[in-house]
Amino acid sequence: MVGATVAIGTEFSEIGPGTGNLTAKLLEKAKKVIAFEIDPRMVAELRKRFMGTPYFSKLEIVVGDCIKSDFPEFDVCVANMPYQISSPFVFKLLLHRKFRCAILMFQKEFADRLVAKPGDKLYCRLSANTQLMSRVNHVLKVGKNNFKPPPKVDSSVVRIEPMNPMPNINFMEWDGLTRIVFTRKNKTLAAIFKSKSVQELLTKNFNILCSLKNQPVPPEFDVKTVLAEVFNETEMSETRSRTMSNDEILKLLNSFNSRGIHFSS
Repeated sequence: MVGATVAIGTEFSEIGPGTGNLTAKLLEKAKKVIAFEIDPRMVAELRKRFMGTPYFSKLEIVVGDCIKSDFPEFDVCVANMPYQISSPFVFKLLLHRKFRCAILMFQKEFADRLVAKPGDKLYCRLSANTQLMSRVNHVLKVGKNNFKPPPKVDSSVVRIEPMNPMPNINFMEWDGLTRIVFTRKNKTLAAIFKSKSVQELLTKNFNILCSLKNQPVPPEFDVKTVLAEVFNETEMSETRSRTMSNDEILKLLNSFNSRGIHFSS
């Protein structure tokens, strides 16, 4: 699987190399392997294993938390991701952008959400956000009995390729909107935006924008009127976010933005 991705001159980023079993395979052909390892004991094992070998000059070990570390440029990222950092890692990687593809193992439930399509039971904000910026494909399922000791759940391997070129979209705006509409993905958009807390957030954001532009808030501004105009233009009042394609989410975002309603903090 990863071997097919290795070519002469490939630079790899490996997250959590452990004792270096996969690292050794990568170093056989790769130009360079940048290994991110947070556990000092594993760092010592890696250095012990490869020091004095022809591969050591091709291995760069970054000690620390990969979520808090700066990513260099590389071609391919490989990792077996812990569940608790799976989501922040995916978005850190996609916003980094300077890579060709990633071969990543996740808990099966997380991987299924990554590749879910509009209308699927597991389709969610994670699905929409990831597929905005990348092509995501399921590669294979890995049963829990393939590990010793076996974990409680199965895993899946996915391949992620960043869109090239990336969509010309403010991701913070997009994420702010999807954060709202997927909070209750089975509700209609009209019901979601009828919420007092959501309307207060939209009003607050509008007021902040006016302040940043040194403009007074128009006395005729009414968030309920804006919502009515948006739903009239997009014809989405009865739409449920679990069925929305990325084109439909973008259409909704553009309609809000054209009326001065923004979602980034």
